[in-house]
Amino acid sequence: MALIQFEKVSVSYGAPSHPVLSSIDLSIEEGEFVCLLGQTGCGKSTLLRLVLGSEQPCEGRVLIDGTEHDQPDPICGYVPQKYSLFPDKTVMGNITFGPEVSEFNLLTRLTPRYFRQRREFRQQAMQYIRRIGLQDADAGKYPDQLSGGMQQRVAIAQALVNRPRILLLDEAFSALDPGTRRDMQVLIRQLWRGTGVTLVFVTHNTQEALQLGTRVIVLARETPNHGSRVVLDLAVPSSCAADVFSRLVARLDSAAGSTRESEELTPTIGGATPHDLATAQDLLPNEI
Repeated sequence: MALIQFEKVSVSYGAPSHPVLSSIDLSIEEGEFVCLLGQTGCGKSTLLRLVLGSEQPCEGRVLIDGTEHDQPDPICGYVPQKYSLFPDKTVMGNITFGPEVSEFNLLTRLTPRYFRQRREFRQQAMQYIRRIGLQDADAGKYPDQLSGGMQQRVAIAQALVNRPRILLLDEAFSALDPGTRRDMQVLIRQLWRGTGVTLVFVTHNTQEALQLGTRVIVLARETPNHGSRVVLDLAVPSSCAADVFSRLVARLDSAAGSTRESEELTPTIGGATPHDLATAQDLLPNEI
């Protein structure tokens, strides 16, 4: 059974005749690193919120480990585009906040067990602080004392400390400068390999999607008045020559920006139809 399953999912905001997502059928297996690619407004963030449970479909079902969720579930960690840290808490306080509030209420914080557990939470948080590349001395710093890249590192640790099975990143690196962004790309791949978490990563950057993911899913609108659908589902090769990589980027860019005149046409990108898992060989049969 897939860890994440979309079954004929449609979402509309306002008028039903202008859906954001239309009849999405999609399965994501445990341990995959899936990048969602598409133009602004194509529904990538909506799809993440459906997985998170903070939003519900107008039609169809979203199943997480075989179960529908009508509210956010600890099985999912979430890192938004904008920095999400509490400004009045230190790095340590931000990372330990989730485990503390999920385990203890205001009354139980007066018990000896709370203080014992709190020490364990802090030890665990320190392990994540080191794992994300910060120093022990950074634990006492506040968000306004950190660079943008450091803040996003803490936000990732904040999400991972709860040990989710699914980690959702919504353009989490888009506000970073190119050098910091590259560092964060290396970090997230290392964390994915080290934790085994299922990772769903939203990006506008085609090269980033190919470099990070084991799979790239492209969402696009068939016409301006129709909701987005999956127009390409690509299994990413572990390695390929630079010229092949450039051509894959071009094909994915074409898919993400494609629109069609007729709803009845079957979208075909290099031989791959919606909901098929294509490979680089399918897209560039004479070059790989």
